[in-house]
This record gives sequence, C-alpha cells and structure tokens, in this order.
Amino acid sequence: MLGIIKVIFDLVMGLFYFREEYFLFHNCHTACGCAKIHLLGGLAMRERRFLIIAASIGSGHIKAAEAVADALKIKYPDAQIDTEDFTMWRVSWATAFMKACYLFMLRFIPNLYELMYRFTGGRSGGLSVQSLISAFTARDIAALVKKYRPEAIVCTHPFPAGAASWRKKRHPDEFLYATVITDYSVHQMWIYPNVDCYFVAREEMKTDLIAAGLPPEKVYVTGIPVTSKFHQREDRETIAENLGLSLEQKTVLLMGGGLGIGGLDAALHALECVTSPIQILVVAGKNKELRQRVEKLAETSRHAIRVWGYSKRVREFMAVSDFIITKPGALTISEALAAELPMILHDPIPGPETENAVYIARKGAAIWANSEEKLMQGVARLLLSEETLSEMRAAAHEMKKPYAARDIAEYFSTAFERFSDMKKIHGR
Repeated sequence: MLGIIKVIFDLVMGLFYFREEYFLFHNCHTACGCAKIHLLGGLAMRERRFLIIAASIGSGHIKAAEAVADALKIKYPDAQIDTEDFTMWRVSWATAFMKACYLFMLRFIPNLYELMYRFTGGRSGGLSVQSLISAFTARDIAALVKKYRPEAIVCTHPFPAGAASWRKKRHPDEFLYATVITDYSVHQMWIYPNVDCYFVAREEMKTDLIAAGLPPEKVYVTGIPVTSKFHQREDRETIAENLGLSLEQKTVLLMGGGLGIGGLDAALHALECVTSPIQILVVAGKNKELRQRVEKLAETSRHAIRVWGYSKRVREFMAVSDFIITKPGALTISEALAAELPMILHDPIPGPETENAVYIARKGAAIWANSEEKLMQGVARLLLSEETLSEMRAAAHEMKKPYAARDIAEYFSTAFERFSDMKKIHGR
C-alpha cells in the first residue's frame, strides 16, 4: 500500500510543482511587497503584517489563533493582523474536503480515523501524506501570500503548516514562519523542515522535535495560547449571582468542544445518578440536537441544569464551577489549567486527545475516565472529596501557562531583526 502511495505522490508532486510555478509567474510577481511606513518623531516606523492561518476542525485551532492575534494587537498596535480559516472552501477546496471527510469519519467510523492517525504518525506514512497535502495546497498558500503580503505567518493547524512550509522552501526570504502546536504531544503531521520557530506546550515536546531533527533554538516552550481573560482570577460571587447560581451547591461544567461532541449524554447520565441536588452548566457548542436533549432533560431533572450553544463565556463558567467534565481537547484543557479547574476527561477523539488525557491525568490535574464506570467513580469522588479537588487545583496551578499568547507575540520583536539580518547576508 505504501509503495502505491509513493508512486501517486511522485506523480502529483510533479504536476502541482509545475502548477504552482506557473501560477506564481503569471499572477504573483505583480503584487507589491512594500510595507507602509509611518514617520514618528522623525523615525521611520514600519507597520508589520501578520497572517495567522487556522482550521475550523473543532474550535481549538481557531481559538488559539484568536488568542495569538489579540496578543499581537497589543504588542504591535499599528500592525496589520489577518486571520484565515484554511478549511473554508473559498480558501482551499482540498482542505475543506479533508475537513468534511474528517467530520464524517468522527461521526460514523471513528475507528478508521484512529487507523489513519496511527498510519500518518509514522515517519514513512506521515511524510507521504504531508507531501501530498502540501502539493495540493501550494496554490492556496500562494494566493494568501499575494492577498496579504505578510511579513510573518503563524499556523495553528498541520494543514496550513504544510502549505506554508512548501512556500517557504521556494521563497525562504518572503516571510517569517512559525507554527503553534495545539496538542500536548507531537505527531508527524506537525513536523516540517522549513519552520523558523515552533511553539509547544511542554518540554517533552521540544525533546521530540529535536529528536526529529529540528535545531533546539527553533523550539520554544510557551504553552498553548489562551485568551487574556484567563490571565487573572474572576469574581466568583458576582458571576454566580449573574447566572442565578448558589455557591452553597456544587456546580459542574460539561463541555464537548465547539462541535458539541464528547460523550455529554453519558456525563449527564452519571450526574443524574447523584442524589443530592447540584447545578449543571452545559455548553453544547454547535450541536443543536444535543442542546434540545439537554433542555428537555432539564424539565424533569432533580438538578438545576442550564445549557448554552457555542459560548464566549467559558471563562465565567469555569470560574464558578467546582470541576469540568469534557473531552480532552488541548485548548479546553489549557483553559481549565489556567482557571485551575479540576477535570474529568473522557470520550476523546481517537489519537491526540487520548494522549492529552493520559498526560494531564498523570500530572494530577485531571481524572482520566476511559470507561463509563470510571466516569461514575470520578464524579462521585470529586463531589465528595474537597481534598481531592484541592490537590487537583494545586496541580493545575503548577502546570498552567496562561501567558503563552503574549510570549509568542514577544518572540517576533527580535525575530524580525534576525530575519532582516539573514536577508542581508543572502543579498536579498
């Protein structure tokens, strides 16, 4: 099977390399590469241009991109900062199609997705698929570069990361290129040779990237970027009052990511078995059917249940909750760590989310409930043991990195200088 893939890969690479060069010659060389110059106190101040490319496969990659964009706006208030979703049909038909296939597999044949994740996790299988995706998206990244003329590109998903690497190889002095890995482990699909900088969640990931051949000075351990709302503590009493909640009762937050998946029905069933009244906050994401089921359950439940669709009030919900039950998406985990909120992690998307859950549970900030029985046990444990909750909050406090986005923005202050010096050395 791998031999057939490689033959197809060689043919497609030749075709798309020709297509990209033709497209660039006829369309891209007319674009002006000049940045705006502002005169401030007699000094020339250059307006920086950033392009952040994410993918709306779930909400985590988009939220990480938004956090980076907000931090860049603070660091560079006069900069042009644009964000694109690389899985929109108007941006890249190839990755939009792959997103549709991904969502189909998650819903109907998740085991097939897990098989593909394992296949691409190996160097041989991963490199073949990476090269194919990069070739298919070469024209898409060229169009974005022509449109925005960025001085720096930041990617928060492997699909645009591959496209940007392809472009960088052929135009090394065109832009600075950074990748933010939005998981707690390194998969082959994240690894590309032409990246100027990687931002990762933990030290072990830096070790893995170095072992894969990346120079240590190109890998920064910043954490996964979350919004600045997580920089400080919230007023729990005020939020409880605004939401109509009592601090005398336990409050449990249920989340299933932006897609509203992740076994929330099982979590609700486990909570319905609790005899003492509790308060349950449910974020159903974009899953309208789930939201309707929860609203119906709320009518007969012994507990006070509130439900929202996709919400930007997650920081408030986390501040007022005693613990969260969620699938182990890396962004949700990072937000919960920043909020020092104990977690029960269950029903992961096969592949990276399982690795996320194992790691966070091993560090003591979460309970990994990989069965319905363990989910029930975890719920009972956290509802009955203040000591356990306290220990998990302390573990989260040690692990949290709420300033990741700020640190990423700070990197560019010196990176632009180094990049400019390199271009002078190359004579460009």
